[in-house]
Amino acid sequence: MMLLRYLFGVAVASLLGFLLLFGLQGRRRGRKPRAPAKAASPRAEECGSPMAGDGPADIIVVGAGVAGSALAYALGKDGRRILVIERDLSEPDRIVGELLQPGGYLKLIELGLKDCVEEIDAQRVFGYALFKDGRNTKLSYPLENFDSDVAGRSFHNGRFIQRMREKAASIPNVRLEQGTVTSLIEENGTIRGVSYKTKSGEELKAYAPLTVVCDGCFSNLRRSLCSPKVDIPSCFVGLVLENCQLPYPNHGHVILADPSPILFYPISSTEVRCLVDVPGQKVPSIANGEMANYLKTVVAPQLPEELKDSFISAIDKGIRTMPNRSMPAAPRPTPGALLMGDAFNMRHPLTGGGMTVALSDIVVLRNLLKPLHDLHDAPVLCRYLESFYTLRKPVASTINTLAGALYKVFSASPDQAMNEMRQACFDYLSLGGLFSTGPVSLLSGLNPRPLSLVVHFFAVAIYGVGRLLIPFPSPKRMWIGARLISVSG
Repeated sequence: MMLLRYLFGVAVASLLGFLLLFGLQGRRRGRKPRAPAKAASPRAEECGSPMAGDGPADIIVVGAGVAGSALAYALGKDGRRILVIERDLSEPDRIVGELLQPGGYLKLIELGLKDCVEEIDAQRVFGYALFKDGRNTKLSYPLENFDSDVAGRSFHNGRFIQRMREKAASIPNVRLEQGTVTSLIEENGTIRGVSYKTKSGEELKAYAPLTVVCDGCFSNLRRSLCSPKVDIPSCFVGLVLENCQLPYPNHGHVILADPSPILFYPISSTEVRCLVDVPGQKVPSIANGEMANYLKTVVAPQLPEELKDSFISAIDKGIRTMPNRSMPAAPRPTPGALLMGDAFNMRHPLTGGGMTVALSDIVVLRNLLKPLHDLHDAPVLCRYLESFYTLRKPVASTINTLAGALYKVFSASPDQAMNEMRQACFDYLSLGGLFSTGPVSLLSGLNPRPLSLVVHFFAVAIYGVGRLLIPFPSPKRMWIGARLISVSG
């Protein structure tokens, strides 16, 4: 019976996959935008802020997180004069932004920032281990065709950001300043710069032809530049397990628990990060002990035996929470300004794709700006940079869609069709070969092709129907199969 189900699933999934992949792939081709005509000479009042003897700033970058620091380095290396204004230049302490997928690491190399994962005790990550109902399967990144150093990297987020800031500051024409940007300066619909308050409380203004806002998920500037629709589907509860041996070393671990997934991955040679997803915006109270009780009585029993003791010990050492935000990219093209990073676009962090999207966006923007010598004609530059939103879509839409879809599929549900989809996804990935490397290459950012995502998603659905109908279809199973196909759409 199991053999028949397996063969049916393999046959149907393979047929669908290859028909779609080879019948449709390649229809879409990106067009390289034409550079704008030579811009008019800048007016004196648009020439920007002083840059330590190097002349006025060409670009203001608001925020020096992963996106802002990488952008400042990339554009500074191209000869632009960059002023970076960051609210707090001390080392951040966050429980997310700790896993860089291999696709993001390749972008890091392309930007010349590879050494930012060195000297911070970063750990190489070669794939994932998936656990469900006492079973597990290992899903390796398809790295055979890449250099030996290409893999994912996991680390303390703050250490990584500090290395990025140091790298940006090493460029003579990049200046980092600590200050809080309070507003964008707008004249006749064009952003001319920013107003900000320094660490000492002094209120200043800075001007530049282009302002790039990278002030993160809590951005107070994004409303001027996009139509934000922020959703908070869940919260992460973060723990640090010390001297814990993961079942699969150098792999991320995903436990398909009830009600939603639990993640484990190394962040140093002696520490493992655990993120427990709690659906909704309200989590049990940490102060009165409700959270500790929830973790010990609901979460711990669902973990692999190898992790339970370390998990319970970590609860008493400190619990932190972080809302998981999702926000589709909804730009409002504005002359003189651009949004980047989590200020612009967020997805559920289950798949760890945020930094890959941000670094990919920076590569796109850097390449667009390279041929431009003059940024002062704001309306022309704005029209030219609208192509940024098109060029970023293959990577961003694939990673964003996959993150949202996997979170829904990997979470428990009262809907029997969704639970069948969850089991089908686990079994499909467990088949190995094309059935695991294809989805994992999408997850890792190594193959950011929307069509491949569609192929595998519907192949999983059809495989799930096969599991239901073989060997003896019944009216109830046929109905659930029909529902499974409908939820997959």
